[in-house]
Amino acid sequence: MEYDLQDIKSFVKIAELGSFHEAAETLHLSQPALTRRIKKLEQGLGTPLLDRTTRRVSLTSVGRDFLPKARRVLDDLEDSIMSIRELAERQTGQVTLACIPTAAFYFLPSVIRLYNEQYPKIRIRLLDLSANEGLEAVLRGEADFGINMMSGQHPDIEFLSLVNEPFVLACRRDHPLASREAVRWAELADYRLIGVGRLSGNRMLLDHALAGLSWRPKWFYEVQHLSTSLGMVEAGLGVSAVPSLAMPAADHPTLVSVPLIEPVVNRSLGLVRRRGASLSPAADKFVSILLQQWPQ
Repeated sequence: MEYDLQDIKSFVKIAELGSFHEAAETLHLSQPALTRRIKKLEQGLGTPLLDRTTRRVSLTSVGRDFLPKARRVLDDLEDSIMSIRELAERQTGQVTLACIPTAAFYFLPSVIRLYNEQYPKIRIRLLDLSANEGLEAVLRGEADFGINMMSGQHPDIEFLSLVNEPFVLACRRDHPLASREAVRWAELADYRLIGVGRLSGNRMLLDHALAGLSWRPKWFYEVQHLSTSLGMVEAGLGVSAVPSLAMPAADHPTLVSVPLIEPVVNRSLGLVRRRGASLSPAADKFVSILLQQWPQ
């Protein structure tokens, strides 16, 4: 569009005062400069907004329809600027995030640390919830946004894909499979498997992806959270299949991850928010840091 906010501001002022001359004085512009602004705005919109005569200025029918919309644009901009100034001056407030535990356990604390270094007075409320519970928290407005799996579409939810991560084998460094470059799912038949409950989003994803195999995983231990399964792996009770983000850093003294193949099973993680909802300045800043730090 060949216009900017100053063009819109000029149109609103002319409409309010009914005069190019008075509007130019109020805006500290020459009349030719003001006329150029209006002409640019009308050309960008493809239609006249003002009827000009030697004595008065009136709105066209399109101009009358556009005036309240133009005022809303300027009001929203002013509100946003005031909110950002308040954030910069006071740097206070709260950000509430609904996150599935596998993303919260190892990755998210580093993002929170960076955010708090820049905005030390803004509180963080982290809701570590299951995929379904996290979506509900966002829909109800209990969370500003969420990090969640893409499991179906909801008409009131926007999903911004961040990463497509594979499931990996979690085992101890002294386990026979730890030194392998990759492990086939069928090779897990000889080992005790630690899995999450059937209602877990990760379990449902795995069951669906592995449904066509002649061999199906038999979960010897069943837990409710992947973090619990990692604790059991670390204790030497078995091995587990977890999303790569759920694993600690590569220099962990006990745990190691090995790629799982035939098939490779991926899950899509992303940012979820209510469709059409605006984030507070504090939450918007958090999302910016999150996107910068998200592993590719």
